[in-house]
Amino acid sequence: MSQSLDRALTLVGQLATGPKTLDELSAVIGVHKSTTLRLLRTLETHRFVQRDGVHHYRLGTALFDLAHRALEERDVRRAAEPALRELNSRLGYTVHLASYEDGEVIYIDKYDSTHPMRMYSRIGRRAPLHCTAVAKILLADLSPVELQKVLASMEFTPLTANTLTSPDAYMAELLLVRQRGYAVDNAEHEDFIHCIAAPIRGARGEVLAAVSMSVPKVLLDFEGLLGHLPDLLATAEAASIECGYAPR
Repeated sequence: MSQSLDRALTLVGQLATGPKTLDELSAVIGVHKSTTLRLLRTLETHRFVQRDGVHHYRLGTALFDLAHRALEERDVRRAAEPALRELNSRLGYTVHLASYEDGEVIYIDKYDSTHPMRMYSRIGRRAPLHCTAVAKILLADLSPVELQKVLASMEFTPLTANTLTSPDAYMAELLLVRQRGYAVDNAEHEDFIHCIAAPIRGARGEVLAAVSMSVPKVLLDFEGLLGHLPDLLATAEAASIECGYAPR
């Protein structure tokens, strides 16, 4: 591993949490300020870092540009957009699009609720694997070997009274997801929000992404949310068709 590259990436990771001083960044990578300054100047030249006033550094515009381009290259995001936007516009609830990559489930698109109460989530954020409906959809499609590998690294931290806290309970839940064709998060991630999710499939029937609809419990109870399941499934099918899927 390149030591300089490792240090530079560590600096970028630190700046993702907010502006930092040269002293703070030097302490993080454990080198003299002159070495840190050389790394920052190189990152600044390529617009990965920029100065924030006299003493601070922050992330530069190049990172945001790269992130946007990376998301745009995900064909499923573009193909699913009309169907997801229509669902969000018609019902007014938060709609997420998530994908699986290298053991992580990441939100790749979001359509905010039009109701006063909104969710704290963002594009690029990781979704907890054990307690979100989108993760259940995506992990349910993994091969047995890959799924066991992911399960071995998962932490079943209880976030609410409804969170699944064991591999056996989670496996039983994934079996239900495969049988039903949809997943639920019944206040498992946050105790005041519940969610339903469905798969978006590609030409071979493989799951490309998961679409979800999240609603605060004060706006709609769980039975009411399940009442919108046909809307979500129709949206997922419409998005799947745009991705090349041919329903039987």
